[in-house]
Amino acid sequence: EVIPAARHDELKLSGDQKERLAALQKGVDAKLAELLNDEQNKQISDMRSGRGRGGPGGPGGFGNRRPPDDIYRWELHCLDRATGKTLWSQTALESKPRIPIERSNTYATETPVTDGERVYAYFGMHGVYCYDFAGNLIWKKDLGAFPMSGGWGTASSPVLDGKRLFVLCDNEQESFLVALDALTGDELWRVARSESTSYASPFVWRNKLRTEIIALGSPKVRSYDPATGKQLWELTIGNGRCTASPVGNAEMLFVGLDAGGGGPMGRGQRGEDAGGEDSASGMFAVSAGATGDLDSRDGDAATGGVVWNSRQNGPTTASPLLYDGYIYIVKRDGGILTCLDAETGEQVYRKRIPGAKAFWSSPWAAEGKVYFADDAGTTFVIKSGPEFEVLGQNEIDEMVWASPAAADGAIFLRGVDHLYCIGE
Repeated sequence: EVIPAARHDELKLSGDQKERLAALQKGVDAKLAELLNDEQNKQISDMRSGRGRGGPGGPGGFGNRRPPDDIYRWELHCLDRATGKTLWSQTALESKPRIPIERSNTYATETPVTDGERVYAYFGMHGVYCYDFAGNLIWKKDLGAFPMSGGWGTASSPVLDGKRLFVLCDNEQESFLVALDALTGDELWRVARSESTSYASPFVWRNKLRTEIIALGSPKVRSYDPATGKQLWELTIGNGRCTASPVGNAEMLFVGLDAGGGGPMGRGQRGEDAGGEDSASGMFAVSAGATGDLDSRDGDAATGGVVWNSRQNGPTTASPLLYDGYIYIVKRDGGILTCLDAETGEQVYRKRIPGAKAFWSSPWAAEGKVYFADDAGTTFVIKSGPEFEVLGQNEIDEMVWASPAAADGAIFLRGVDHLYCIGE
């Protein structure tokens, strides 16, 4: 069944223990690849209640630096996972927008997150809202409104660690990372940040030694103690777009950015242009237990904590995928897919996916296959491992910007107008 979508945030499913949607655990239903190709297994629900990327030009961006005068509604919808039927809908806020957005963004780009009892929705500069599974508002929190670079709008999603909810709000005026009590919405701690506009979501890195909150910025990525907000380490990775979120395992964190200009996030620290010869675009690997200043701006793994740096292989919009010992990085434009060895950072291959358009959503993997959905609605199936091989492709008839979710043997794909459930 297809369910109306009209926005390009990621999906969050109750019962799915993954907080990031970059990868699926091994052992997920092996039939998912076959189900993607079978029209009889698709359920579709209409979600055209808001403006999607495929609609007319937006109110903000470089052509208009002021918020629109129209009244907008910020809504949260709960759907039955089996049927696509709407169980409840709540309007969190109805007002004029506080900031402008560019035409390729919306005011509902951030992904909700759930702890299995409550769901937390962050609408950028329009507040954080907590609901129970019956749709009752538990609490709400206004974190303020601040200008974003170029009027692009916001995109960073909240993350959970136990009873703490973390929100990263990097902007052009007063950047910060804040921890909220998930039960009450009370502020537990807040740390000021020198980085400016970022669209990357924070990452909860549960490594072999401790849990860390990773916040990607330009030019630095920083690690924080989730209990206190104390900074554990920092690493200069260069000026560029901060859109893709880090990934990690028990041993290492993998983080990077793209130093190209234009598009979301074209600036570094306030007043600095992205790109240029001094920009250290690429992927970095940081070992568990790192502390202090890990500055590696020369690109060498000469300081403690930095295991390797693969230059010129930084992600653009889609987050990198860590799967079976390899890191997959797909560029937003051109369909360029890079595969790195996670242990060494060595480039295994760099290939163009034939016929691919732009990639905004993050890839996912299952049963030895890696999936990439481009914005034209085509999902490409690539064989995992050191050899590049396109196993197949399938299509839906609309744009896809949101990263997919999977649960109970089904895949959920969100187009600009519909939500697709693909499964038996």
